[in-house]
Amino acid sequence: MLVIPAIDLKDGQCVRLRQGRMEDNTVFSDDPVTVAGRWVDAGAKRLHIVDLNGAFEGKPVNAEIIHQIADDYPDLSIQIGGGIRDEATIEAYLDSGVDYVIIGTKAVTEPHFISDICVEFPGHIIVGLDAKEGKVAINGWSKLSHHDAVDMAKNFEQHGVEAIIYTDISRDGMMQGLNVESTAEMAKAINIPVIASGGITTIDDIKALCQVADEGIMGAITGRAIYEGSLDFAEAQQLANQQCGE
Repeated sequence: MLVIPAIDLKDGQCVRLRQGRMEDNTVFSDDPVTVAGRWVDAGAKRLHIVDLNGAFEGKPVNAEIIHQIADDYPDLSIQIGGGIRDEATIEAYLDSGVDYVIIGTKAVTEPHFISDICVEFPGHIIVGLDAKEGKVAINGWSKLSHHDAVDMAKNFEQHGVEAIIYTDISRDGMMQGLNVESTAEMAKAINIPVIASGGITTIDDIKALCQVADEGIMGAITGRAIYEGSLDFAEAQQLANQQCGE
């Protein structure tokens, strides 16, 4: 199981939000490329990057930084989300060395878009499902839809997406621990990999995930915890390698 460091980009800086609120952010660094190198040096195999400005503006804003990270660390697998609304943006990211693009709100509001891009870019499309009490949230978590997260994941699996990133938004950035139960339920319900997200706080969360990793959880994204020090990234990845395989 991969432990995946998160880099959230806002105005060219590396930040973390609480529950997706742009106004409630903590700046961790003004040099995201150096931050990426820090995680590579610590053993990261994959990086999760979100263009927060892009997510709210509906188009890439911090793409140059993402391209620079891909250039500087060609062996690092990168998954990127935020502001990806069309095929041209996907193609530009993939051409720059990004491995996976993450589609969030548009996957829920325009599911046919997912089926189209899975045909055009097979093996490179990940859908991010952000849920609260089992229902999918959209538009930067500002709106709760009536869609059941598991049902939507099953549909996207049929379209051919590579993986599902499942986030319990009630826990994201709150340092309250991961909702392991709902993540495992999602993994059991589908046959494509699930990447856990939202609330990973300590090494105990990694241990708990390893206990259910064989249900189909291939990775865990962590952000605030590794920046604030409640979770040591290298220790977490070593534990994951030992307890649930690489």
